[in-house]
Amino acid sequence: MSFLLLLAYFGWEGWQEAGATGALWSLLVVTLFFGCVVLHELGHSLTARRYGVQVPRILLMPIGGMAEFDRIPRQPAAELLITIAGPAMNFVLVAVLLPLVWHDLWSEQSVPAYGSQMTLIQLALGNLVMGTFNLLPVFPMDGGRILRALLARKMDYLKATRRAVVIGKIAAPLLALAAAYFLHWYLLSALFIFIFFAGDAEYRMLLRREREAAYWTEWTQRMATAQAAAAANPDDPSPPPPPLIFHGPN
Repeated sequence: MSFLLLLAYFGWEGWQEAGATGALWSLLVVTLFFGCVVLHELGHSLTARRYGVQVPRILLMPIGGMAEFDRIPRQPAAELLITIAGPAMNFVLVAVLLPLVWHDLWSEQSVPAYGSQMTLIQLALGNLVMGTFNLLPVFPMDGGRILRALLARKMDYLKATRRAVVIGKIAAPLLALAAAYFLHWYLLSALFIFIFFAGDAEYRMLLRREREAAYWTEWTQRMATAQAAAAANPDDPSPPPPPLIFHGPN
């Protein structure tokens, strides 16, 4: 539904500027750009499947896309390659499109606002921006995940995640201010604020899973110890071990 609203908005903008021609070219550009978003997510997804990660679906939203994984590999090299594959797809598209528009970018003659050449220029620049933007070190964006994968080579996964989140929480407000003050892109500023909270939420979810896993591991070990002791001394009326108390993330 949101995608249709986005199409309607840009179609209306094109209609206001150049009638039916402007509307059609605007709709084409938006559709092709979201096709590039799908290719970005396919880069993540196809690489993830090589490491046994299932990808139930790819979500498209007005602000971009997201490949939904059933798990995140704990091996730093695997996460690094899976994450890099998305922006790499954008840069491949830039490499394909740039030779087609290079002359127009440096020509003194203006390119018509609507047409095939302007569409190619917009796609080339759009993919360049998409690939570069995703490499910003703000977790949980691709750049933040790359940072976590690199940190996880030197420390445990949870600590690496925490450090990546802290760095992202420092970078996100600065980028939000820069987008608002220098570029006047207030929607981009709002996106960085959303990412600021999203990184912390993902860390807390990971922390909870780690504590749940530790709880069940300890509980299983204690039950196994109690059962072994009962089997060795069937006449011993010792009570079972007291239950463990699970504490969620603080």
